[in-house]
Amino acid sequence: MPGDRSRRASLLLAAHRPPDQEQQQRQHAAGFGEQDPGLVHAADSSPPHRRSARAALAALSLAALAACATAQPGPRSLDRLPGWQEDDLAGLRSALARQCALPRPPEPWPALCPGLPPPEALKPWLAERFEAWPLARDDGRAGLLTGYYEPVTTGSRAREHAGQAPLYRPPADLVRGPDGARLQAPSAGERNAPASTLPPYPSRAEIETRRLLDGQELVWLDDPVEAFFLHVQGSGRVRLRDGSLLRVGFADHNGQPYFPIGRELVARGALPPEAVDAGAIKAWLRAHPGEADAVMRTNRRYVFFRELPGGDDGPPGALGVPLTPMRSVATDPVRVPPGALLFIDSTRPDDARPWRRAVVSQDRGAAITGAVRADLFWGTGDEAGRLAGLAKQPMRMWLLWPRNLPVPPGARPPALR
Repeated sequence: MPGDRSRRASLLLAAHRPPDQEQQQRQHAAGFGEQDPGLVHAADSSPPHRRSARAALAALSLAALAACATAQPGPRSLDRLPGWQEDDLAGLRSALARQCALPRPPEPWPALCPGLPPPEALKPWLAERFEAWPLARDDGRAGLLTGYYEPVTTGSRAREHAGQAPLYRPPADLVRGPDGARLQAPSAGERNAPASTLPPYPSRAEIETRRLLDGQELVWLDDPVEAFFLHVQGSGRVRLRDGSLLRVGFADHNGQPYFPIGRELVARGALPPEAVDAGAIKAWLRAHPGEADAVMRTNRRYVFFRELPGGDDGPPGALGVPLTPMRSVATDPVRVPPGALLFIDSTRPDDARPWRRAVVSQDRGAAITGAVRADLFWGTGDEAGRLAGLAKQPMRMWLLWPRNLPVPPGARPPALR
């Protein structure tokens, strides 16, 4: 129906995930909020016969998930979850051990962490102690699974040519008002001036065109488009000239509103709404260097970075532990307890095959809202980025909760609230 197409297009334009105000930001430059999970990814480069097969499989999967979304509320044993037997739980024990190592592990783990078994004994241990509660949207529709990742780009500690773009440290004149607003102190010696007298911190365009932060560069990236998208993901790795990797992560932002540049490209007629994704946005920016800066500056939000410890672990999530590829997810902390064990029934974004596994809520994002909404950390590098960019899958999700504890109120099915 034309009205449905219009509604889906408008939801698609809300693609960017706005930054979490206080935690590490990771949002998609063309990710998805609460759009229709039945929308098939438009920028698919697969051959036509594969696209048709994927579309058919996605439609069948959506129909099956929607049919199950209205199932009667109530717990089930883990061995009755679809795909539980096939999930080898690889990496899950490490993800749980990391949050158990926190000074104060999230509930319900303080009582469970001392008995956490080795990987080979984890599945029966969980099945004995936990039961699965179905999470449900208030409207009964299927949930939505998206993805994010840690990009790897190239750069140098010192500027080497005019085409590079900097990542800046938090500036000395950035201060916070009582309500958390980011304000600009007139000078380092006047940081104690009343907040009511201070102006908002400058926008992306002002920072760049007036060169307000010269001398505060953390690193110079070779590709300005990748620099912009690193602001979007919030963390990443930079390969330096000697082959070493510098890990950078979110430190703060300028407090200006976030605006999805995909929406700007659609308004300009540069991209059709159904084609907006990270790959399409990057391709347009690189093909139109004379217009790219103006488009990127429509997003007034500017992110400041810090150097993170190296190593093979994932970037830190909101829970304060390194994220585990394919096991850590961002969820809505109002509806899903941080640190909670979950089980997802969805499809792969590249070929629509069933994708079912246990995951842990170890991150959050400002636009990840609702009980049946998750953003999966796919890992580091180009392939993780490709799959994260494709991931907009319908899903069902269960909260795995100890049998002897009441289910948290936000996670209860609508009929039991």
